[in-house]
Amino acid sequence: MPLTTRVTVLGGGVIGLSVAWCAARDGFRVEVVDHGSPHGGSRVAGGMLAPVTEAWPGDEEVLRLGVESLALWPGFARDLGVELSPAGTLAVAVDRADAEVLDQLCAYLGTTGRSARRLTGRELRALEPGLGAVRSGLSVPGDVAVDNRELLGALRGACELNGVRFPAEPGEADVTVIAAGAWSRDLHPALRTVIRPVKGEILRLAARPGALPPPRHTIRAHVSGRPVYLVPRRDGFVLGATQYEAGFDGDVTVGGVRDLLRDAEVVWPGIAEYALAEVAAGFRAGSPDNAPVIGWLEPGVLAATGHHRNGLLLAPVTARRVVALLREGGSSC
Repeated sequence: MPLTTRVTVLGGGVIGLSVAWCAARDGFRVEVVDHGSPHGGSRVAGGMLAPVTEAWPGDEEVLRLGVESLALWPGFARDLGVELSPAGTLAVAVDRADAEVLDQLCAYLGTTGRSARRLTGRELRALEPGLGAVRSGLSVPGDVAVDNRELLGALRGACELNGVRFPAEPGEADVTVIAAGAWSRDLHPALRTVIRPVKGEILRLAARPGALPPPRHTIRAHVSGRPVYLVPRRDGFVLGATQYEAGFDGDVTVGGVRDLLRDAEVVWPGIAEYALAEVAAGFRAGSPDNAPVIGWLEPGVLAATGHHRNGLLLAPVTARRVVALLREGGSSC
């Protein structure tokens, strides 16, 4: 496909902006059309780049794709000028049943040729003294994290520097790339029954004077069977996330906030001294097998959607694949 090809990307989240940036770097004429939503999954995200910790039997394709994309992230971040948090992930369990879940994860990782180091509660607290009465856990090296909002700003700036336009409405295009997250289902008939919104609520907590500092590691925990994560930021951390099949219901529920704070306080008791800075609900783009939909829907229409919990993680590999399809060959991005 000639590099004078006009490409319209529908969606201005991390996936859409990554595709636009990489396509523009390769010489395509690119515009991004995004009508914006406070509930976009890229804005309401923890920023974990953690394919190994997210792994589970049956999701082997997601794990393989995630590991491939994670290897691209250092160069991707360097080119954008964003920092990655390299401390890794601690997966922790509060009771015996939660510990059995982590045992299953550890055993599964062994079958895939990947490993995690088992830790006692005492060893975990030596690494993160702010942890509560956790029973056991795993140290997962290699996982990193990124500030999702810094990433969005950096991608927008990189797009503008490379000539990407941001019109209010789409112009004439040779190729349209549908990368609108959960809203992609409304943009093409082939996606209507494939993509669905998966609601998630997150909280942002800000450190107050005298509060314990946030953890150095990303903390992923199971508390009585319920998952919760704490992702450090410079001034606090992101706490998430609930998960509901609730359509496009953008309300943050009292129950969701209560459950997150209750479970997080078990894991990290010092949160009681933090300020509740933000509550938000966002929509992940779910797919039947949790794997993204990347490819041609019809001549002139590409899909790059359905990334579910892994939109940030899979941004580099998604952009590379889309640009390869546009070029009908390799990509330099």
